[in-house]
Order: sequence, then C-alpha cells, then structure tokens
Amino acid sequence: MLATQRQELILAAVRERGAARVADLVAELGVSDMTVRRDIAELAQAGLVRRVHGGAVAPEGTRAADEPGFDVKVEQAGPQKAAIAAAAHAELEPGQALALSAGSTTFRLAELVAADAALRPLTVVTNGLRIADALHRGVRAGEIEVVLTGGVRTPSDALVGPVADASLSRLRVDRALLGVHGLDTAGLTTPNLAEAATDRALIACAAATTVLADHTKWGVVGLAQIASLDEVDLVLMDDGAPPEARRHLAGRLRTVPVPAAP
Repeated sequence: MLATQRQELILAAVRERGAARVADLVAELGVSDMTVRRDIAELAQAGLVRRVHGGAVAPEGTRAADEPGFDVKVEQAGPQKAAIAAAAHAELEPGQALALSAGSTTFRLAELVAADAALRPLTVVTNGLRIADALHRGVRAGEIEVVLTGGVRTPSDALVGPVADASLSRLRVDRALLGVHGLDTAGLTTPNLAEAATDRALIACAAATTVLADHTKWGVVGLAQIASLDEVDLVLMDDGAPPEARRHLAGRLRTVPVPAAP
C-alpha cells in the first residue's frame, strides 16, 4: 500500500470517529507502529489531523459553538489529564459528598475513585454518563452512592437541561469538580448553552469549586459562560500552564507536574 493510500485511510478514520489510535491503525493497515506514526506526522504537518499521545484526532476548530465528542476529548492531552486527575484524587476524603461534571478529565478522576478502596464511603453527584459507569463497581458493592441527574444527552455524554438543573437545585455537596471546554480571563466557557446552565447548577450546590483543566484549555473560548474566575476556589492545571494563565489565575492556580513519557 502506498503512503498516500494509507494516509487517506487514516484521515477517513479520524473524520469518521473523531480520533484514531496508533495501535488500531497498525492492526487495520497491517504496517508497523513507526510507519503509522510517520503518516500521522505528515498529515499533522499538512493540518489535516492533530497528533496526540497514542494517535491522532481531528484538528480543533476555532468556532465558539464547536463541541467535540467524548471519544475525541479523552484522547487529547492524555498524560496531562491523568496527572491532574491524580492531584484532584489526592485531595479527596472518605465521607465527602462530591459533584463531578461530565468531562474527560473528571472521567479520569472517577476511574481513580472507583479503584481506591480507602476512599469509602463516598457520595458522588454527576451529570456524566461515563462517570457514573466508571463508578459502577463501587456502587454495586454499596460503598459509593451515585446520584445521576436526568436530562438531555450532549455529544460529550453530559446530561443537561431543565431536568438536570432542577435535580441539582435541591442538593448540597462539599465540593464540585469541573472539567471545562475552555477558560480565559473572562472565566469558564463551553460551546453548549444548556451544559453551561447545568454546570452553573453544579457550582451553586457546592461549598467549594475546583476546576480540572489541562494547559491547552487556556485561551479557548466557548459560546456560553459557565462562571467567572472569581467563582472558582482552585484550578488544577499541568505545569505547561502558559504565563498568562499563571498571572490571571494567581492564587487560585496549582500546577501539577506531568511525569516524562517512558
């Protein structure tokens, strides 16, 4: 198979699925790992895909209403999200009531919570379908109580809208942990108007709010504002945080070191 033919197939896979893993492409194309990585590098250089850890994703658009799906988001900035989730996990204590917004970084956090037998008992309120699924083992054992809001499902597997907002309005939790589409000097934003309202409801029911955001989120602006920076108690961001983020977030920012790739 010619390089151009392979690259056309890789591009088609990314466009169809939003993301493609190197391991999957190796199996599908019957070529080496190095060949696939070289093809992805050439496609990225042409601006047709964006290289991420372990594969490629569709290039990010600049439109404020763009909303990638969960499977795309979870592939982006993987090591950074894992480090941020680990830092958030270290702050949790048994007996707390937490609110986790839908998102790929909060999903990583939910996986850590599900695997931590010492973090019991625990109550988790969430509008994330993937998060509820990740916590299923703890729920089955009776160690974690999960409150899943109702609502309308978004491309990022969040439940949003009036039903979700109403259920959250009657709850009170110790801390909300939010993943965001973007944040800048104006605050936290998302492309989805209904999701912004539901995230505001998550913040309103919490005594404190922590934002989990890798450094690529700084400067990204979505259509709808969730909250101002003044409404956030803590931002966990990897150590790639740009100078502007460090300056504007000031005392609210805690940077998290990202382990070097093996």
